[in-house]
Amino acid sequence: MEDRLILHNVKRVDGEEIDLMIEDGRIVGITPVGQAIPSQPETGVTVYNGQGDYVSSGWIDMHVHAFPEFDPYGDEIDEIGVKQGVTTIVDAGSCGADRIVDLVESSQEAMTNLFAFLNISRVGLKRIDELSNPEWIDRGKVLASVDTFCDVIVGLKARISSSVVGGNGIKPLQTARRLSSETELPLMVHIGSAPPDITEVIPLLERKDIITHYLNGKKNNLFDEQGQPLQVLQDAIARGVHLDVGHGTASFSFKVAEAAKQYGIVPNTISTDIYRGNRLNGPVYSMASVLSKFLLLGYPLEQIIAAVTTNAAEWLGRPDLGRIRIGDTANLTLFSLEQESAVLTDSEGEQRTTNQLIKAKGVYTNGTFIKCEVRA
Repeated sequence: MEDRLILHNVKRVDGEEIDLMIEDGRIVGITPVGQAIPSQPETGVTVYNGQGDYVSSGWIDMHVHAFPEFDPYGDEIDEIGVKQGVTTIVDAGSCGADRIVDLVESSQEAMTNLFAFLNISRVGLKRIDELSNPEWIDRGKVLASVDTFCDVIVGLKARISSSVVGGNGIKPLQTARRLSSETELPLMVHIGSAPPDITEVIPLLERKDIITHYLNGKKNNLFDEQGQPLQVLQDAIARGVHLDVGHGTASFSFKVAEAAKQYGIVPNTISTDIYRGNRLNGPVYSMASVLSKFLLLGYPLEQIIAAVTTNAAEWLGRPDLGRIRIGDTANLTLFSLEQESAVLTDSEGEQRTTNQLIKAKGVYTNGTFIKCEVRA
């Protein structure tokens, strides 16, 4: 831990230029640029010149897969966390009751903060058809896991698409709804190919439940052939259902995203659905790359960053993770906005050329400053 660190010449997303002073892991000062710099070198003081880079509260990725043993849908926590500019990750149902203890134990060795959605299937992503056998949904084990790991588990995960549920249709989601009521935890629901049809799925979701992959380009999606949002989606938004991107290998379409924006259906949170394969080989690569796609779509920078800071922190019930305030534990992401040409690819293989990229430069979390070296 640094005794005292000064993040010099950084700026908030609104453009305010500041120096940030951190001591013993806490923010102790926020001043106009230059005022925090000592006139003479001081022992125990480190100055990092941000050279005008942006600073925000630490990025939060609401949908990752951070259990590397489950190949291919897993990765090392810090590889998809602090090395990406992300200080907090939320594992989206990699583990059910059988392995949640192992996920929690592995997080204790990481620099990245971890929360998790508990897969309602006890086998989790050990299999990709984890809801095809009703016997794998063990109510007692779900309740016991939630009780034991209440400080980590923030919700329940149900992947509701044909390859996962097999011939069970909507029944696993109905079971998930009952478990949600018993545990008083919201659901994150993965949507994908039918059956069940999307018009059966969405009406079962309630306030604070999350639809992840809401911009997917599959036939069973939330928009009609003209790009207009289905009524079930509009009704869900009115009920307070939360929209999460969950880009992933197969769940983000530029065309759908453009239609959604046209009709004002905007993300509450932007997440990656990242794991080793789509980190190394695309189309995800990094949180910064996913954020750059929303910049290309025409979203303002402040709205994009809010989707991975304040909005996510509010959903988690941890407002401290989404702010920069004197007295708080320092939880920060440094990033730049580069005027640089690049080709970005969605999950359908469609490409768009951008001239602006968001790039993660570093994080301060858990008492340590870490520089990022990842693909934009």
